[in-house]
Amino acid sequence: MSDMEDLAAFAVLLESGSFTRAAERLGCSKGQLSKRIRQLEQGLGAALLHRTTRRLGLTAAGAALLPEAQALAAQAERARQSVRRLQEELAGCVRLTVPVSLGETFFDALLLDFTRQHAQIRIELDLHNGYRDLVAEGFDLAIRSGMDIDERLVARPLFSLQEITCATPAYLAAHGEPTQPADLARHQCLLNTHYSGFEEWLYHRQHHVERVQVAGALASNHYSLLKKAVLTGAGIARLPSYMIYDELADGRLVWLLRDYQTRQTPVFLVHPWQAGLPRRTQVLADYLLGWFERSRKMLDKAGE
Repeated sequence: MSDMEDLAAFAVLLESGSFTRAAERLGCSKGQLSKRIRQLEQGLGAALLHRTTRRLGLTAAGAALLPEAQALAAQAERARQSVRRLQEELAGCVRLTVPVSLGETFFDALLLDFTRQHAQIRIELDLHNGYRDLVAEGFDLAIRSGMDIDERLVARPLFSLQEITCATPAYLAAHGEPTQPADLARHQCLLNTHYSGFEEWLYHRQHHVERVQVAGALASNHYSLLKKAVLTGAGIARLPSYMIYDELADGRLVWLLRDYQTRQTPVFLVHPWQAGLPRRTQVLADYLLGWFERSRKMLDKAGE
């Protein structure tokens, strides 16, 4: 790559007619440019220029090399223009990976609205609860929860996720309503195996932590399945507030142990670090940040 850059610098030097003007075009000092030309001559084993105080003259070797160097410089400029157009183009595919429950709750309507506004952008949506290596797997954007964000990624906050303990009125009528965390030990609890230590539920109240060992006939790593199960009256579940906003509002689910705090997890929009995102990716990122900002009052209300 250094030799190619030196060849392109040689072409710019001859086109500019002086080291001063060429250095300005290349964004370097005269000394740096002179060093690059010397390195090129040393690598080729031949002098390329007759250096005088008035002008630059080509040696026979320089005259033979110049057309090739000019062609290389033109090719490099075309490559830069192609990348620039790609970065600025509001079209193409954006690959986005999102946790399953979040994708099922929001992203059908959200992305349909986005594609109506930007018909030339195609969204490839991946719903996955496991870890995706965005760099290795070629994803442009992701939504991640938790504080442990890969240092190769840029993270921007979307909202805070809170789990709510809930059950149906019918279940509570049949089995009683827990009034303190310890009461959960005698109930059927629907467990989320996605989390380590899923058989222990933590509650916070006035700087005091209560740990409860819970059990039940159903465990799954899928929030949507647990939501379906709790709505059938199968037991008590802890679900993200955003998933059960409507069910709490219309009474299909009852919020239990409201005086106790459950864990709150920050949720981020992330992307691999790079100097400038392609325009299509930036447009989708801005849309998602704006949508969640507008929806934050609803999300916060669900967790109040």
